[in-house]
Amino acid sequence: MERILKFVLDSVIEGIILVDKDAKVVYVNNNACKLLGLSPDIIGRPVDEVVNNTRLHIVVRNGIPEIDQVQYTGNAIIITSRIPLRDENGNILGAVAVFRDITSIRKLAEEITNLKEIEAQLKAIIESTNDAISVADENGIVRLVNKAYTRITGFSPEEVIGKPATVDIAEGESIHMLIARTRQPIYNARLKVGPAKKEVIVNATPLFVKGQFKGSVAVVHDVSEILQLTNELEEVKRLIRYMKAQYTFDDIIGDSKLIQIAKEQAKKVAQTPATVLLRGESGTGKELFAHAIHNSSPRRSKPFVSVNCATIPESILESELFGYEEGAFTGALRGGKKGLIEEADGGTLFLDEVGKLPLPLQPKLLRFIETKEFVPVGGRNVRKVDVRIIAATNVDLEKMVKNGEFLPDLYFRLNVFPIYLPALKDRKEDIPKLALHIVKKLNQQYGRMVEGINPTVLKYLVNMDWPGNVRELENFLGRVMINMGPEERVIEPKHLPENIELKRTKAKEAISIGSLKELIEDYEKKIIAEALKKTGGNKEETAKLLDISIRTLYYKIEKYGL
Repeated sequence: MERILKFVLDSVIEGIILVDKDAKVVYVNNNACKLLGLSPDIIGRPVDEVVNNTRLHIVVRNGIPEIDQVQYTGNAIIITSRIPLRDENGNILGAVAVFRDITSIRKLAEEITNLKEIEAQLKAIIESTNDAISVADENGIVRLVNKAYTRITGFSPEEVIGKPATVDIAEGESIHMLIARTRQPIYNARLKVGPAKKEVIVNATPLFVKGQFKGSVAVVHDVSEILQLTNELEEVKRLIRYMKAQYTFDDIIGDSKLIQIAKEQAKKVAQTPATVLLRGESGTGKELFAHAIHNSSPRRSKPFVSVNCATIPESILESELFGYEEGAFTGALRGGKKGLIEEADGGTLFLDEVGKLPLPLQPKLLRFIETKEFVPVGGRNVRKVDVRIIAATNVDLEKMVKNGEFLPDLYFRLNVFPIYLPALKDRKEDIPKLALHIVKKLNQQYGRMVEGINPTVLKYLVNMDWPGNVRELENFLGRVMINMGPEERVIEPKHLPENIELKRTKAKEAISIGSLKELIEDYEKKIIAEALKKTGGNKEETAKLLDISIRTLYYKIEKYGL
């Protein structure tokens, strides 16, 4: 019988220690040894000598039971009950301690408490926002709405929570249900909701947890509020028709020598009123530089007006630039209209694609640059303004001057301080950093959460020439991200368009062991050396042969010691 009893006590999950009336250990089971790190040879020894933090000897002495007491051991947290053992006359025969490890239970309880606190905080945040928010699970069942949702739709939480997300739709398809089927974000969906059939615009995105679809969250906007804001914005645009420069030099990404030279030149000229001519291929960031120069100049708090000379029809470009007086032509506004030049007073006028400026308009612009004075279309009175000119072009102005397509005097007035922006093919070491910057920007536009780019894809990007420069790189990465699933976080080779996969493979095979930067520079050095040899050392012919500027050629000759 004693053997069976010992087997039973050793099989239970609790730890058990039994002591006699002298508080000496008479029995300890297997789980007690495991939990407290004891050995069976403690039998016969005083319990307070062999078990840390025990109170069994105290229970034996005072006869008072201690129930469900928390005790900390070296490796665990236990909950223990210590009970005195008495004979039929009430005399103490000893005491027994029964205990269990609650370490994991305590941690779980703490995690649950933390989760409840986080849930309460999230609910408070959602309730406090002015945007109407609804959350549905993976089956399209509404699980959460906020006060703003009730204000717009007219439905209280009790009327929609736990019901299909179609319950609030008066006209149109439930966005939550659509996302439950497609797992894709939806933007600017027009619906009518609630008993009043209020027109709303809904933006919604799927929710993924560890790659598993768990539902969707939607932000609902009242169209009437949007129309009001739109009207207010149009009124502001009517009164203030200039754009604010958005970018600074920190937004110009790249550590290559060529881009650093351009940035240093731009920073220096920004502090002066000198006219700047930004030159470079399409997509090299000329407008970005114009913004940065303005924002680093003493005129930063004044207007920044951008004019694309190629997009405004020639027939109205003069009136847009210089404004007009009332009655200047059929359809002219009563009271006339300020031109963009006058609205840039005190600030900066950015003339993008200045090479597209119509030849008949060039003399008037030249006179303005020389005198800071102009006469509006149909006007008689001279107006004077203080405007700093930044121009940009991707065409050969010198050739246009030679062909009679551009006034020489205007060319010299614009070319006071030229800054050459390098093509992406001339600063390939900047491509990885640029690509990651673009991905972060596109995340906001596409509602994605891409965190990185596979090294193989980066190598492919570096090996491409990008004739459209940064703009082409951005468009390419945009297409790649569209090919990705909303839960994917890294751009992999599989996301590249199929028609370039072969090129990517060949580019990868062409890469030998070694630093990518070293390989590119070594190859570039060989090409330049061969070109110089072919032209007999003529720098101008070499630059034309390589299709780079003479300035870039001189820099690379010095860099490679040729």
